[in-house]
Amino acid sequence: MSESPLPSSSRVVVVGAGIGGLTASALLAQQGYDVLVVEQAYVPGGCASTFKRQGFTFDVGATQVAGLESGGIHQRIFQQLGVEMPAATPCNPACAVFLPHESEPINVWRNPQQWREERLRQFPGSERFWGLMERLFEISWRFQGRDPILPPRSLWDMGQLLKAVRPDTLLTLPFAFLTVGDLLRLLGLADDLRLRTFLDMQLKLYSQVRGEETALLYAATALGVSQSPQGIYHLEGSMQVLSNKLVKALRKYKGKLRLRHTVEQVHGEGKRVTGVTIREQKTGKVWTEAADHIVANVTVQNLRKLVDFPTTPTPLPSRFLPPTSFLGSEGYQYRIDKLPAPQGAFVLYLGVTRDAIPTDCPLHLQFLYHYEGEIGEKNSLFVSVSQPGDGRAPEGKATITASAFVDPRPWWQGTREEYEQRKGDYEQTALSHLQSYFNLTPDTIVHQESATPRTFARFTAREMGYVGGVGQRVLTFGPFGFGTRTPLENLWLVGDSTHPGEGTAGVSYSALTAVRQLERS
Repeated sequence: MSESPLPSSSRVVVVGAGIGGLTASALLAQQGYDVLVVEQAYVPGGCASTFKRQGFTFDVGATQVAGLESGGIHQRIFQQLGVEMPAATPCNPACAVFLPHESEPINVWRNPQQWREERLRQFPGSERFWGLMERLFEISWRFQGRDPILPPRSLWDMGQLLKAVRPDTLLTLPFAFLTVGDLLRLLGLADDLRLRTFLDMQLKLYSQVRGEETALLYAATALGVSQSPQGIYHLEGSMQVLSNKLVKALRKYKGKLRLRHTVEQVHGEGKRVTGVTIREQKTGKVWTEAADHIVANVTVQNLRKLVDFPTTPTPLPSRFLPPTSFLGSEGYQYRIDKLPAPQGAFVLYLGVTRDAIPTDCPLHLQFLYHYEGEIGEKNSLFVSVSQPGDGRAPEGKATITASAFVDPRPWWQGTREEYEQRKGDYEQTALSHLQSYFNLTPDTIVHQESATPRTFARFTAREMGYVGGVGQRVLTFGPFGFGTRTPLENLWLVGDSTHPGEGTAGVSYSALTAVRQLERS
């Protein structure tokens, strides 16, 4: 970070007040930029915001946090901003995973030795796989801690990447083009149904795709980050604590936040953007705001609609496309259009009496009710449960948030009546599954509602209600992913399209990267 503030004439408009946008805006405001954040919702935080019903506080999407440990991304950023760290409880286990027809969970323990013993007991014969994943995680985590810029899109980016490389980093190169499925086959574990199913369940939460498609190096990080000295944390209060602290830092450094305002278009000339068109939702007033830089905390699909990229088609098939901005604007747009369909989410929010929660219930659970090939719903439910005194429920009560990835496209088809029928069917299916673990009855359920891809599209403005970012396949991960640098010189992209799958930690890292690049420019 630069030490001397820049003149206030360096104007930055940040589109979207998700965690990535708020992190970038607070850091830039601290460095002396004149920062304006524009957010269409009535609260900041995006998919890490909250809403209240009948005394209950529900986390909208994200329910857990990584990066609060010493040296973690949130800890580093809060320290840089002079913001107090939020109170949080380490999750142990990070998750309790229930496979079909099994009543004993696979506990993903925070203690590394305890987790080694658990997986050896649960998956005998798989220790070569886990040992290699541990080693790859250790190397990758050290590499990540040196702040490389991936994917590199300029000579300066490449210099930052090379500065982060050490001899042990080169040991990961033979695995760069492998998937988890490839490694299982190489180790003779491809027929281990329980292991493969467990990996599919966990990786889908992070990489958006199953193990057969997930890039191996990405999987090593996703599967290793739950153990100490890293770990998964449960915030006291709600997920809104993160965005509230970032907003406080933004205002401390004289940045501005406008809620209930919508950026309708990004304007540009040649290879640069020049400003945005903003509409105030309450009054309908529309005006243009000039900018020296624009930071877009949106999905790549939303960016595609905001920016008038040239429309000349790229003649190459998508599987041969090189990294995004090396193609120029035409190829960048083409690659967005050719991405596999992203995921949406169905989320069931329950406010319950405390006796609906089993004794010693973990904070996070994952359920799969049918193996592949069986009749029935094969999607898993990821469940988060509040704990007494954490600020999410009145005394004697609790919240249960259960989410599943869904194809968003069917939710936009058919009549309103068909949509409501689909939503009701999903609610009943989720409830019937949850009743196998929780004591859910008309007497214990105080409040019930659900969200669909259409709900997320309405309240977060994410195209089609997409969540989770770009699937972390080999050719969309790391050097082949979407970078914070775009083909337009002063337009920066942050959020889960550039650093998917690691929740608020990932989007915060993307914000830090964009700020470093912007300052250098």
